[in-house]
Amino acid sequence: MGLAPPAAAELSPHYYRDNFQALCDTVEAQYGDLLAAKEQAVLQRFRELPFKAQCLYVRLVSRVGPWFRESKLDYPELGAIGPLIDRLLEAGLAEPAAALSVAELGGLYTVPELLQAYGPLLGKPLPRAKQALLEAIESLAPDSAQQQALLASLDNTRVIAPCGIEEVQLFQLLFFGNRHQSLTEFVLSDLGVARYYPYALDRQHRLFSRREAIEEYLACAALGDCWFELRESEDPTALLVELAEELLTLDIQFSSSQGRWNRLCNGLARDLERLGELALAASLYQCSERHPARERRLRIFERMEDWAGAVRLGEQILGEPWCEEERDAAERVLPRVLRKLGDKPASRRRDDFARLTLELPRDDASVELLAARRLESRWAAVHYVENTLMNALFGLAFWEQIFTPVPGAFHNPFQAAPTDMYSPGFRVRRQAVLAARLAELRGGDLGLILAEAYRRYESYQSRWVDWRRLDQSLLATVTRLVPGEHLLAIWERILFDPRENRRGFPDLLALGEQPGDYCLIEVKGPGDALQESQKRWLRFFARQDIPAAVAWVSWEGHRDA
Repeated sequence: MGLAPPAAAELSPHYYRDNFQALCDTVEAQYGDLLAAKEQAVLQRFRELPFKAQCLYVRLVSRVGPWFRESKLDYPELGAIGPLIDRLLEAGLAEPAAALSVAELGGLYTVPELLQAYGPLLGKPLPRAKQALLEAIESLAPDSAQQQALLASLDNTRVIAPCGIEEVQLFQLLFFGNRHQSLTEFVLSDLGVARYYPYALDRQHRLFSRREAIEEYLACAALGDCWFELRESEDPTALLVELAEELLTLDIQFSSSQGRWNRLCNGLARDLERLGELALAASLYQCSERHPARERRLRIFERMEDWAGAVRLGEQILGEPWCEEERDAAERVLPRVLRKLGDKPASRRRDDFARLTLELPRDDASVELLAARRLESRWAAVHYVENTLMNALFGLAFWEQIFTPVPGAFHNPFQAAPTDMYSPGFRVRRQAVLAARLAELRGGDLGLILAEAYRRYESYQSRWVDWRRLDQSLLATVTRLVPGEHLLAIWERILFDPRENRRGFPDLLALGEQPGDYCLIEVKGPGDALQESQKRWLRFFARQDIPAAVAWVSWEGHRDA
């Protein structure tokens, strides 16, 4: 937990204790019925500590440890540290060191200190590099009493570690709903650096419905940690195969684990695929409900020449695609497979996007900005917007629907989007409210609706709205010139697959003077090519009669570009 605020921050001296207390209060309110006895005991012991001892405990569990030297603990707002350590030891929330491993010694003591304590016992010449010195100390194999005596010659104060670290980590998981957010979120909010929309939080919508769901999530997290460690081993193949076989025996029961489980299956399967374990990789992909699991299985079937399996899966994907990227992949693979079976599928239509040719002078500015400057002579205004503008308009149009509380979507007050924002379940779980909002938008004045949303939600955190790149003037201009039916079509495509369709938008928005007079322009410099996500948007624009073009740039004096 990184707790240190910026140097200029004006926070209360004990802000970290107050934030930890708020976290504990929320966890008890939300999950008190699911906490085990040892977790409840940690909370109770913490509450019974004197205020400054509570502060020290939070300081310790927030730092990288687990061991700390009393002499190195210096917190001016707490005064004398020794009596506070006494209280932690009495409460069972800290423990003294009996014997330290060599690695722990290396983390606590400097090379000069270690040489002072252990040097007389080591042969000459004395190692000067820390790792070599630690290896030499390890060869001495001192017992616990010897170690304590040697270290006491350096520093006669105590070496302690906070207890209850696993329980505190669980409290953070229950509060944040993930393992990557920390108490830093409180600090950013307190400082006004980040403001979060006040969506509802209550037991009805909590992430974990039962204790078994918590245990399952932790088990998946442990398997994920194991996977990362195995990838770093010298010869990971056998170990990864063993882990995959273990995963195939498991059955995930709770939706709270599904996202982590899907990512683990996809990641491990991709590693196995690269290692040539195709059949095992395909079996693991089949356990996942997250793209690109089916696409990868389809490609494995093709590599293994399982033509019948490839046809079945390809047709399944085309019948009910998880996302457009998956559908496009099936449309490319399936014809190849059918030709292997003697069929003659129709050829795919070649893309024919509107084209602009620009010859520009080289400059330190990006090619997109150079193209925008050149095109300003043809338009009233040209804005370099890339993905930010259309995403922001979508975020404003569907703000309340995005932040609608559904079970498992919001776990803490510091979320810029629901946890299922980029999953297929986002649209399914909010089908009714999204349909109602689309009807409202179709029947309303989009300019007024979005302007009101801008004023209401301005500066609240949202994954969709980058407030630095959108102002009310640009918003008013865009909603005046871009037809509402075009915006609605774009938003509906985003809703189909928010993860994939939030990217790939053209770089530039060129605006004229009259409604409908605009163009979305993708800029490609010399040697650059269109990405698949960009092609999908350009094809969509063509189907919807939305003006769009690709500006192909060459440098002045370079005719071979």
